[in-house]
Amino acid sequence: MAFKSGFVAVVGRPNAGKSTLVNALVGRKVAIVTPKPQTTRNRIHGIVHSEEGQIVLIDTPGLLAPRTALERQMTDEIAQALEGIDLLCLVVDATAEFGPGDQHALERVRQVRCPQFLLLNKIDLIEKQKLLPLIERYSQVYSFAEIIPISALTGDGLDRLRQKLLEYLPEGPPYFPPDQVSDAPERFLAAEIIREKAMQATRQEVPHALAVLVDRYEEGEKLVRIYATIYVERDGQKGILIGKGGQMLKRIGTLAREELEWLLGRKVFLELYVKVQPNWRDRPEIVRQLDWRRQLERLS
Repeated sequence: MAFKSGFVAVVGRPNAGKSTLVNALVGRKVAIVTPKPQTTRNRIHGIVHSEEGQIVLIDTPGLLAPRTALERQMTDEIAQALEGIDLLCLVVDATAEFGPGDQHALERVRQVRCPQFLLLNKIDLIEKQKLLPLIERYSQVYSFAEIIPISALTGDGLDRLRQKLLEYLPEGPPYFPPDQVSDAPERFLAAEIIREKAMQATRQEVPHALAVLVDRYEEGEKLVRIYATIYVERDGQKGILIGKGGQMLKRIGTLAREELEWLLGRKVFLELYVKVQPNWRDRPEIVRQLDWRRQLERLS
């Protein structure tokens, strides 16, 4: 049997479960996950290896109408992810009512010339008899190559999805070595893990205003030293992040350090700072720094 390989863009509305799906298919965490919309800000490659082929999944930010410099950059990330792909997977939250956001997603999908799958996610949360009407509704508005009900959380339907992805991908050699599961550098992963823990630990008003930049990343054989700054937009948000007596920031740091040690397989020394940068989401010069590809260019 010929070896298959190719690039698969994973797109959808915010909170559809795209990053959870990518992590589940890869078999380890390559993208952060929180219940908050707009958690994913950069496109990330998650690489699925098997004897039959290599599936390069491209996790993308949620599809939305951009209003800020940050959201415009996220939209650009999606556009770049859709260039030269072999397959597109539109992930839909099967528990949510069809609305204007879904219509916008379908219109975006129509512009892409490649086979397209519709993935009805979160089927573990709905009654089975509700699936068929949902499949019929989407079938009437667009002709997908495949419609596959899945649960990224429980793994239901993922074996069939892997099989179908390989079936549609072209023959070709692998793009990445067998031990690589992502194209993102560890420096970027560290910033993302810190942001994930901060988003999970703080109230609703803080998460969207959070940005994390790694100031220094020093690798040793047994120890990785990471110095990072968490940026927020207001003094009140800074106070929430630091917490009484610095307890919140300490908790965020501990959770991030423990996960990074597990992911990196080494001890981690982590030092966090919090700074206020008013309206950073609308300042392109700051937003550009969140793109790890640009960071690598600047560091090289």
